[in-house]
Amino acid sequence: MTNTIPIQTEQYASCVDASKRVRWDIDEDIIRGREFDTGQKFLPDSISGIHQLEFLSEDEAKFLSQIQGRTYANMFGLVERFINCKILELSKFHWTGDQTALEALVRFSDEELKHQELFRRIEGMIASKISPGYRFLADPNDVAGAVLSKSTWAVLGVTFMIELFTQTHYLRSIQPDQQLSPLFKDVFLYHWKEESQHARIDELEWVRENAGLSADERNQAVDDLIALVGAVDAIVRAQAAADVEYFLKARGTALFEENLNLLHRQVLRAYRWQYILSGVEERRFQKVLRTMITEDQLQRIQGALALIAAIDGAHEVTPPLDAAGPK
Repeated sequence: MTNTIPIQTEQYASCVDASKRVRWDIDEDIIRGREFDTGQKFLPDSISGIHQLEFLSEDEAKFLSQIQGRTYANMFGLVERFINCKILELSKFHWTGDQTALEALVRFSDEELKHQELFRRIEGMIASKISPGYRFLADPNDVAGAVLSKSTWAVLGVTFMIELFTQTHYLRSIQPDQQLSPLFKDVFLYHWKEESQHARIDELEWVRENAGLSADERNQAVDDLIALVGAVDAIVRAQAAADVEYFLKARGTALFEENLNLLHRQVLRAYRWQYILSGVEERRFQKVLRTMITEDQLQRIQGALALIAAIDGAHEVTPPLDAAGPK
């Protein structure tokens, strides 16, 4: 085993302070008696990619944005199931150790449980407003079981990636867009407020976990990370197909074959970017990852990501991870 590292008490304490400062309530701060307005988009075009589907009418584009937004919320509810399980497991390391670190992880877990409740509430509210027939395919418990069978190092890497892109999506795309549903924006405003310290804890725990691994264990963990990214891609491929099918049936839309194929490709491309590629492109993620792995391991990860980034899995693209490290 490699050497462990001292617990960064001050950084955990900063996360505890942030948790106390930004704490919010689902009904009092977010919902506030409001309902979703189906006359508004949920996701900005910069996340959904719908602006590239020029053959859709304005109403069709709006409806597709609402479908993508519904899936977006459900995906966060999904991943927060396994994230919370892992955080509870990691808290054991601090039980008889640094109590500040333990408090940070306990608060993290409590907030993740609240987020899951929030997204269950949001799903029910959206379901009451738009056409029946939508299906979210992945079962949170099944996914959690599969994810947690992999190494802690790999699970923390995926978790860190997710919680980083959550922040970027909100700050760069959702928050500035004045055309979106105010309620949907508030969901992700308050989600962002707590995810900010979660990402800091992810990084602290990932670095701590990494320090305790042997070279062979880390090499296996890299394979686990690649497998988890592939599993996420399988989930988004299935959900993208289901969402397009629902869109066509609910709207009664008939498209020329060329446009139908473009619709399928664009929704899949959007989902792969939303849930995988926008995360691995984060410089903070790349910086931390690069300090842990060898050049060969980086190339293995990069090769797996390039297959996902390729349009239709067939065309060569610039890999999402720079082999030279973040600039």
